[in-house]
Amino acid sequence: MSRGSRSGARSRPRNPSRAWLEAQATAIRPWHRRALGCGLIVAVATLVQMGGLAWIVAHAVIAGQGIAELWPVLLVVGLALVLRAAAQWGQEVSGQACGLTVKREVRAQLLAKLHALGPVCLASRHSAGIASQLVDQVESLEGYYARFRPQVMLALLVPLLYLAVVLWLNWLAAIWLLIAAPLIPLFMALIGMGAQRLNEAQFRAVTRLSGHFLDRVRGITTLQLFGLGERATAEVSDVAHDYRRRSMRTLRVAFLSSAVLEFFAAVSVAVVAIYIGLGLLGYIDYGPAGELDLFSGLFILLLAPEFFQPLRTLSQHYHDRASALGAAEGLMALLDEPVPETDSASAQAPSGAMTAAVELEAVELSHVGRQRVLGPLSLRVESGEVVALVGPSGSGKSSLLQLIAGFVAADRGRVAVTPGPAIAWLDQRPLIIQGTLAENLRLVAPTASDAALRSALEEAGLGAWLRAAKGGLDTPLGERGVGLSGGEGQRLALARVFLSPARLVLLDEPTAALDPETERAVVTALQRLAATGRTLLVATHHPALMAMADRVLALDGGRLVSAPGTLWQEVPIS
Repeated sequence: MSRGSRSGARSRPRNPSRAWLEAQATAIRPWHRRALGCGLIVAVATLVQMGGLAWIVAHAVIAGQGIAELWPVLLVVGLALVLRAAAQWGQEVSGQACGLTVKREVRAQLLAKLHALGPVCLASRHSAGIASQLVDQVESLEGYYARFRPQVMLALLVPLLYLAVVLWLNWLAAIWLLIAAPLIPLFMALIGMGAQRLNEAQFRAVTRLSGHFLDRVRGITTLQLFGLGERATAEVSDVAHDYRRRSMRTLRVAFLSSAVLEFFAAVSVAVVAIYIGLGLLGYIDYGPAGELDLFSGLFILLLAPEFFQPLRTLSQHYHDRASALGAAEGLMALLDEPVPETDSASAQAPSGAMTAAVELEAVELSHVGRQRVLGPLSLRVESGEVVALVGPSGSGKSSLLQLIAGFVAADRGRVAVTPGPAIAWLDQRPLIIQGTLAENLRLVAPTASDAALRSALEEAGLGAWLRAAKGGLDTPLGERGVGLSGGEGQRLALARVFLSPARLVLLDEPTAALDPETERAVVTALQRLAATGRTLLVATHHPALMAMADRVLALDGGRLVSAPGTLWQEVPIS
C-alpha cells in the first residue's frame, strides 16, 4: 500500500454514521449548551439539597435542635428543590429544541436531495420506503440529540463533581465509587454495539414492510380477481410478524442493558453503605473510617446514588444512540446518492435572451445502466406553438419531455427554456390525492377562489359533471381518482393546467386508454388551452392530437428522423 493510500485510509472516519450525526449538530450548539448548563445546575442543586438534608438529620438527632433553629437550612433545601425542578424543565425544553431543529434540518436536506434527483432517478426507489425514511428514520434522531448527547457530557462532569465532594469528606469512600464507575460505561458500550446492529436491521425491515404493504394495497383488485387475496394477507402478516420479532429483540437488548447497569449501580451503592455503616459502628479503623460522623456518612450515602444517576440515565438513553446510528445508515445512503452530472448549458435563459419557448442544441441524454436514449438532437419551439412528438414506443418522446421539464439533465448540449412561473406537466396517469375536488385543484393554485376553480373545470369540460355532483367542489375523491372515470381524471388534471400560471405545457400521451368520445372532449379542452397562447408539446400516437398541432415531429432511436442524411422531419398534417 502506498503512503498516499495509507493517509487516505486514516483520513476516513471509522464510523461514518457517527460522523454524520455529529455534523448535524452544528445548528444546535446554543441549545446544546443550554441543556448542559441546566443539567449542571440540577447537579449543584442536588448537592445542596443532599447536604442540607444530611445537616438537618445530623443536628436534629445529635444536637437535638428544633425547627426554629434549623429553619434557615430548611429554607435552603426548599430553594434547592425549586431550582432543581426549574433547571430540569429547562434541560428538557432545550433538549427538545435540539431534537426538533435537527429533524427539521435533516428533512430539508432529504427533500432537497429528492428534488435534485428528480422523479426519473427516484423511479427505482419505492415511495413507501422514501416515506419511511422521511418520517420514521428522521423521528429516530430526536432522542439522540434531545437526550443522549447532552447526557454524555453530564455523565462525565456530574460524577466528577460528586466524587470531589466525597473525596473531601472521605477518600476511601471515593475510591469505592471510582472503582465501580467504569463498569457501567464498559457494559453499556458492549451491549450498545449489538443494539446498533439490531436497529439497522429493524429500519431495513420496516422499509421493506412499508413497500410490501403498499404494493398489496395498490394491487388489491388484481389479487382478488386472481383469488390471491388470502395469500397476500398471509404474506403481509408474515412480514409484520418478522418486524415484530425484530422489534422485540431490540427491546430485549435494551431491557437487558438497563438491568445489568442497575445491578452494578445497586451493588456499588450497597458496598458504600456497608463501609459507612461499619465505619460508624467502629468496626473499621483503616484510613479515614474513624473520622466518619453522622453528617459525613449520611451525606456520602445520599450522594452515592446520585453519583451513579447520570450514568444510569445515560444507559437509559443509550438505545436512542443505537436507534439514531441505525437510522443514519439509511439516511446517508439516500443523501449520498449521486445526482447525475452534466456538462450541458444552463436550463433557463435570462429574460429577453431568447424568443423561443424551448431551444435545444446538440443535446444527448443517457440513463444509468442504459445506452444513449436521446440525441444528438436540436430543436426549437416558438412561444404559443403546438408541437406533437410522434414515434414508436421507446423512441425517446417521454425522455425528451422529461429533459425539457428538468426531471433529468442532459449529458451534453444546451437546453434553454424561456423563463416563466412554472412548467405544467400532464401524462396518462395524473396525480389525484384522497380529498375533495377543490383540494385536488388547489394543488397548483393554493389561493384560487371557488369561482376560479369552477371556471377551470368549465374550460376542461367538467362543468356538467360539477353541476351534477351533489357535493360540488366538496365532492370527495379517492386516491388515484376513485370516484372518477379515466376521462374525468384527465380533464381534472387539465383543469389544474388551466389554473396554473405556466406558459409551457408538456403532455405525455394525455389521451391514452380513453374511448373516442372522451378523447374528443380532452382534445377540445386542449384546443381551448392552446387558444390562451400557451406553448404545448405533446407526445402522442393519436391522429386527433396530431391534427391540432402546428407541427408534428417524428422521433426514432432518440433522434428526430426523416430520410437518410437529414436530422429531423415535420410530418405533414392531412
